[in-house]
This record gives sequence, C-alpha cells and structure tokens, in this order.
Amino acid sequence: ENADPQKTAFLLCKAWTLYSVTPLYGFRRGRLRHYARLLSAFIAAEKQKGLAVEVGVELDIKVALSSLADLRGSELDQAALLVQLSSRSRASSRSSEDKLVWSGWFCCVFGEDLSENVPEGFTCLPLFLSHGAETYTSLVGSWFQKTFDCCFRRLAISPLNLSWMVAMWAGCKLDRAACAVELVFSVPRLSQPLDISYAIHPEDAKALWDTVQKTPGEISQEEVDVFMDCLYAHFHRHFKIHLSAAKLVKVSTAVASAHCDGIVKILHSQYLPGVLMLLTELAISQIQ
Repeated sequence: ENADPQKTAFLLCKAWTLYSVTPLYGFRRGRLRHYARLLSAFIAAEKQKGLAVEVGVELDIKVALSSLADLRGSELDQAALLVQLSSRSRASSRSSEDKLVWSGWFCCVFGEDLSENVPEGFTCLPLFLSHGAETYTSLVGSWFQKTFDCCFRRLAISPLNLSWMVAMWAGCKLDRAACAVELVFSVPRLSQPLDISYAIHPEDAKALWDTVQKTPGEISQEEVDVFMDCLYAHFHRHFKIHLSAAKLVKVSTAVASAHCDGIVKILHSQYLPGVLMLLTELAISQIQ
C-alpha cells in the first residue's frame, strides 16, 4: 500500500504478459550487478549463435537489475525485482541515451501461502510480468531457469477468474472519470470467429455491484455469480442472446483490463497492489 506512485508509474498502461515462476534457488539480492553482467553476456552469446562472449565487455544489449522495495504486500514478501534491457545503436555516440527495448519484473504481493512453505535458500517471486519482444522474454526466462533452477509457465486467466476481476474492479471507487466496463465474449463452434462486446456505464456497473455485495470489503463466489447473472439477463432482455453460452475472454475497467491469454494492463496506481495481489494468488495456485 506504500508504493511510491512515481516509482511505479512506468508499470501502468502497458500490456504485460503474465507468467508463474517457481521459487528461485540461490538468488542473492546483493549480487544484482553481477547477475546483470552474466545475463548481458548470455543474451549476446545467444544472439551470436553461441559464440563465447567475455563477461563485462560493452555489448549492444545492456541489462539492468534493480529492486522495487515498496512493491510488496507485507514484510514477509520479497521486494519486486525489475529487469530492463536497453539497446544502443552502434552508430550512435557514447553520450546518447540507451533505448529501453524490453522490461520484465518479478513480484510477490501477499504471497505468504508460498513463502512460508519453502526451504531456506529459496526466494519466492511467483509472478513475472513482461513487456516487449517475445525473443527477449524467452532469453531472460532461459537464463533465470538455468541460473536459479526455477520454471516459467505462461499464466492464463480462466473465465471464472475474469468474472471475479470485473466484479471486484467495477465496484472500486475512483477519484476521476471512469471509462466503461467492457466484457468481451467469444462465441464457440462457429465457422468464422465471432466476438461480442458488452459495455456498461461505470456508474451503472458500480450501482449493480453495490446492491449485490453484502459485506463491504468481502466478496463471495455467490455474489460474483449474481452480478454476472444480472448482466446476462439484461443483455438477453435487449438482444435475445444468452451470453452464458459464450466464453468470457476479456474484461476492461478503469482499474485494469485482463485477457484470458494472460495479458493484463493496470490503469490506476491506487489499485496496483490489489491487482498484483490477485495475480500473485493466481500464479501461486498454478505452482501448487
């Protein structure tokens, strides 16, 4: 909750691809510069198809590893770890700024369920988010897996979890004008792909959720089901289409948007910890 908005602003309004990561073995927070040099050499070697590259020499791709100390849910959580890849053109001068080409970060927000049950020597950062070329994501993931004996897996989001997200986020109070709450459904068993987009005014969505939620601050599966059933009933009344027969593939609100393929965009800094707590929970459930 104490995350500095200025330090985390770069995390907002970007499409992040989600992964779950098993605990890292032998990771040392004090060796980030050393890890950056090793990762940089690894990327250079892979780009040169396996030719040996001396550690520490100036390379086209520069790697920076840093801690985001404020970005955690409790004292039991490890601080988030940010990985950034920057590129400098061979033709550019030494004084020119490097261009950021890829970003990824590990985090754990209220991940005590995992942290409390791992042996000594392991670091729990179960949620990984990447933004940039898939090639770099693969290279970074490969290096971390080989170096710290961990495993990366794409983190998909089920329709059930998407319905939880839209219910939770639609009920959030915002200090500025909110965009529409949108649900996108994919219609199955058709020769041509067909998506249905369903947009609801944010005040209407919040008013509906407020009538459904029994205890402020607490959410039950029953309440989420009632919320979604009301939206389905309203849509059927107007268009005679049963959305419950389609698959929910994307939700968008003023707080965040999420796609079933595991792509998330966080839009509001106030709710950054809450969104990351939910995503951390999904990552841990996939690991366990």
